[in-house]
Amino acid sequence: MCGRNSLFVEQGDLEARFDAEVVTDGGYTPRYNIAPGEDLFIITNEAPDEVDAYHWGLPFWADEPEESIINARSETADEKRVFEQAWESRPCLVLSSGFYEWKSPNGEMKHPYRIHREDDPAIAMAGLWDVWGGDDETISCVTILTTDPNDLMKPIHDRMPVVLPRDGESEWLSAGPNARKELCRPYPKDDLDVYEISTRVNNPGNDDPQVIEPLDHEQSGLGEFSSG
Repeated sequence: MCGRNSLFVEQGDLEARFDAEVVTDGGYTPRYNIAPGEDLFIITNEAPDEVDAYHWGLPFWADEPEESIINARSETADEKRVFEQAWESRPCLVLSSGFYEWKSPNGEMKHPYRIHREDDPAIAMAGLWDVWGGDDETISCVTILTTDPNDLMKPIHDRMPVVLPRDGESEWLSAGPNARKELCRPYPKDDLDVYEISTRVNNPGNDDPQVIEPLDHEQSGLGEFSSG
């Protein structure tokens, strides 16, 4: 799954990386700890040259936007009524400087880890977007697609977001549903990295560079998650 995200690359570097301009109301603010219900920066198939901010959680049928789905299983999203229209025609890229996942070894307290691509200012995760309409407002919203873990993620969690290789990002936005289905697989390359961080990330109010600092102790267990 993916329950916490970050995006803190400088705006100019972000726009250059994805060849897209930030257009969101209020501008762009680097974020180190983005929780569900907050805004994710995304690029939609309808505006591939724009970076906009969408509410994290698809509330198709919900009475309130807080009652929303932050992750969708890519294997079955096309079979679910709540995702039907979004899967068919509303793919997007969810931009990230790295996402967070928690591991609970031997039933102990969960330990947080940061997963990122060290040689890339930002990665793109596969997402679906939609627009929720209430009595007096509309909300543009997004969910992140998940898949089976790759070898890097298996020791941490039994799911991972669909992280797209750079050469698959444009295809995800432009291809049809069947071709996009083929892109929903465990990340195939070996250029992701992971390291343990402190539990500061557990509190969404902690939104600063300290969140991504490696945990400073000798038993961090980083070796078993080496990407080679």
